[in-house]
Amino acid sequence: MGKKLVAYFSASGVTSELAKVLAEAASADLYEIKPEVPYTKADLDWQNSRSRSSIEMKDPSSRPAIADKNANIAAYDVVFVGFPIWWYVAPTIINTFLESYDFSGKIIVPFATSGSSGLGKTKEKLLGSVSGTAVWKEGKLLNGRPSKDVFAKWVESLNL
Repeated sequence: MGKKLVAYFSASGVTSELAKVLAEAASADLYEIKPEVPYTKADLDWQNSRSRSSIEMKDPSSRPAIADKNANIAAYDVVFVGFPIWWYVAPTIINTFLESYDFSGKIIVPFATSGSSGLGKTKEKLLGSVSGTAVWKEGKLLNGRPSKDVFAKWVESLNL
């Protein structure tokens, strides 16, 4: 196994908590994908068609700016990419992140949190945002409060 990174976006803190446990279980570094303009509670109101998140998710070309592009992706062999599921896919800020770096020769492992849906076509929607010859591993929906041991078993099963 090579050097690992857990890169994640968390709007409410749920994905953040899981990313920290995953990073510990996988002996990985941690990197938070932060939006240049943080999301407010009103921005995340999925029931309001005029909320920021609703507008972004209705536009597949939307690419919310990230606060920094300082993740040293070149230093890693494996990148876990975590996010909440929005409208059955990854938030478009994940596309921004993936399009900001060269993932040639990297292994990408998506993971997500969701209140009500599975991963759906998330991987298919993200594939076009990755440049280079990355290898995608099967993603995992991680809800609840899985233990470090649960994460360690999942990471081991990936044969990284």
